[in-house]
Amino acid sequence: MKKLFCLLCIFLLQLNAEVINKYPTQELIDSGITIIDIRTEGEWKETGLIKGAVPITFWYSDGSYNIPLFMQELQKHVKKDETFALICHVGTRTKEVSHFLSQEFNMRVINLVGGMDHLKKLGYKTVKYSPSK
Repeated sequence: MKKLFCLLCIFLLQLNAEVINKYPTQELIDSGITIIDIRTEGEWKETGLIKGAVPITFWYSDGSYNIPLFMQELQKHVKKDETFALICHVGTRTKEVSHFLSQEFNMRVINLVGGMDHLKKLGYKTVKYSPSK
């Protein structure tokens, strides 16, 4: 009976966890959804950011990452049950991170397929990245 109850609980938790794969569009950007840019600071400086996007690096230039620090920063901008979007350069990193956040933290994430590269091809004009102190 305990096993059945545990399985039911896991199933119910996974109902809330969700990853939606979507191409970034001006309409999505204008919707007011929180967009987290998980690229590196060098990438933000090079290409700029989506206006209103929150820059929080997941993987650093050397390939390392710090999940507790990422989650601490993410929770400053995203509420527990809020759907939010992740963007990177082409969508490879966000695919991994969005599934991780969905499975491990039961978050509802939109993976922005094609990333900043897709937006650039659409002619989207980014805003300059300026680090906050």
